[in-house]
Amino acid sequence: MNPSAPHPHRRRLTRAEVRRRRRSRAIRRVAGLTVMLCVAAGGVTFLLTRRAAVPSASAASAISMPAQSIADPAVSSAENTAAPANALGLTADEARAMLADPLMVLVNHTCKMPDDYTFDTKECGSATAVNKTLQTAACDAFLEMQKAAAADGVTVWMQSGYRSVKYQTSLYERKTKYYLDKGYDNATAREKAAAVVNPPGYSEHNCGLAADLNSPEHTGLDRGFEKTAAFRWLCEHAGDYGFILRYPKDAEDKTEIIYEPWHWRYVGVENAAKINASGLCFEDYIETLQSIAAEG
Repeated sequence: MNPSAPHPHRRRLTRAEVRRRRRSRAIRRVAGLTVMLCVAAGGVTFLLTRRAAVPSASAASAISMPAQSIADPAVSSAENTAAPANALGLTADEARAMLADPLMVLVNHTCKMPDDYTFDTKECGSATAVNKTLQTAACDAFLEMQKAAAADGVTVWMQSGYRSVKYQTSLYERKTKYYLDKGYDNATAREKAAAVVNPPGYSEHNCGLAADLNSPEHTGLDRGFEKTAAFRWLCEHAGDYGFILRYPKDAEDKTEIIYEPWHWRYVGVENAAKINASGLCFEDYIETLQSIAAEG
């Protein structure tokens, strides 16, 4: 296999596959909610049976609260403010700020990269990389991450990074021609091509924040990478450097892209921490942010 070939095994899920995965996901969510409700019901029962043995809220507060706080209710008022009641614990302003962050741009087969999205790039690719650069911030973060991995005895290479829209166009047109030569009409050929190679402006690689990673253990950009020490190291540490696994195994119905253990996306350290803590894929996280932002 040519180690520098971009996305040799990327495949868009078929509609039937998406529907099956969404049904499975819905079933898992219902099952999880049922378990949570059962646990909550059990907790309420426990609290009711223990109520007589526990001091009242006011009494407990008087026991545990410093005298100064009792005398002055204004003290530490910020500490008594509850977090926003939504899935991410963010205010509408915080959600809007995250959505406005250029590092959080959503680019996929339905969301085109903004035409005015501009950035500088810097080289950090391996000797065999087909696209050697990333956005400068992403590049610097990758080099720091690569150095940290090396200190742990792990080698991580950046194999494919920023692709210009012009380069993406050549990939897409080449794949379209492949299907035209197979006898498909133009519309069908372009649809089939888009299931393998995103059209120009619809690839994360066009925004310079997506990095296809590999290692000497496994130079191919395919699922074999998940069996390497490099992948295990990335799963544990990549978030500390601002990278997230962009196409997780359990989110294929939402991303509509097959599981890609080699494809990592730079979003910044703070954003990565929040996304990873949520357990959501990037599409779901952006959708939730948009919902919270609309509430304010």
